[in-house]
Amino acid sequence: MTKHVSAGKVINLFEQWVPKYLAYDWDNVGLQVGQLSQPVQKVMTTLDVTESVVDEAIEKEIDLIIAHHPLLFKSLKQIDLSTPKGRIVQKLLTHDITVYAAHTNLDIVPGGVNDMLSDQLNLQHTSVLIPERKESLYKLCIYVPVNALETVDQALVEEGIGQLGNYKDCSYRINGTGTFTPMDESNPYIGEKEERSFVDEVKIEYAVEQNQIKTALQILHTNHPYEEPAYDLIKLENEAMTYGLGRIGELSEPTSLKDFCSYVKTQFGLNGLRVTGDLDQKVSKVAILGGSGEGFFTQAKRLGADVYITGDMTFHPAQDAEAIGLSIIDVGHYVEKTMISGVKDYLTKKVEENNLNINVIKSEVNTDPFRFI
Repeated sequence: MTKHVSAGKVINLFEQWVPKYLAYDWDNVGLQVGQLSQPVQKVMTTLDVTESVVDEAIEKEIDLIIAHHPLLFKSLKQIDLSTPKGRIVQKLLTHDITVYAAHTNLDIVPGGVNDMLSDQLNLQHTSVLIPERKESLYKLCIYVPVNALETVDQALVEEGIGQLGNYKDCSYRINGTGTFTPMDESNPYIGEKEERSFVDEVKIEYAVEQNQIKTALQILHTNHPYEEPAYDLIKLENEAMTYGLGRIGELSEPTSLKDFCSYVKTQFGLNGLRVTGDLDQKVSKVAILGGSGEGFFTQAKRLGADVYITGDMTFHPAQDAEAIGLSIIDVGHYVEKTMISGVKDYLTKKVEENNLNINVIKSEVNTDPFRFI
């Protein structure tokens, strides 16, 4: 097992899945409290960083908390230790607990909160509800001497280069011969100055997204033995990955809104929910957006949804949705708790793959302020 793993290392593994650049500009994601150099042996995932969650982390000797909702969402003008937020920060610093948040980037990313929620409802043929960006795809072709191939390849795939959908470490290799003549001012790794060299090389190809190019080239130059590594970077016409909020999909078979509400309650473990519309209407196409999604119901209707599932729906938007024939199911904000298990499972897998001596656990604290009576 690898020893002395830093918070930065764990976060780097997490950001291979959930990069910060996917977050909205107004959001505050990333490091909240602590330092990236903090040694980590125990990680805890949580929806919120409340004082009860921090007390739990202290009791369980947690080194790193990964949360969905940012602890520091708005700029702090002061840290008053007599306030709840001040006490939280004080406890975190006193007990050397680092806090990291992935908010709208975890909502948007494939496999994130909205995919977790749609999977819980077994929605089929899902697509993005609110497209935000399309990421162009490139082919990176690298020419490497045979004896350095695995070093360069391993460095790249460890940083998430070469992932296609549900497959990682994807590349294509072609054997060939590289030729070059080092000139007088060169410092050749192989060959002699002013003499043409013929070297057994491998051309290795990776698919990279636009946001990965800078990282991939840095890794290439750091790990490639040549003074001037040869590579090609080619923009592809392949359909780009679409990123965005929410998901829309279909049920395996139509059902009544009333029966679907019962199903939603069961799947999300709810004691109650709010609903608009005719309970006898047939539902087959479902849109869902975790968290506060009342501003997006018109898009759900535009894409043909029979019902829109979200949280924090207020009176007049609910009336407006009903007026255009769209039923609303308000499941509250706390259904996003699905990320606690989802992030825990991802990190546990990454820890095992990288042979790290880290234990990842879930918070057991219920941070939902609402109760049904």
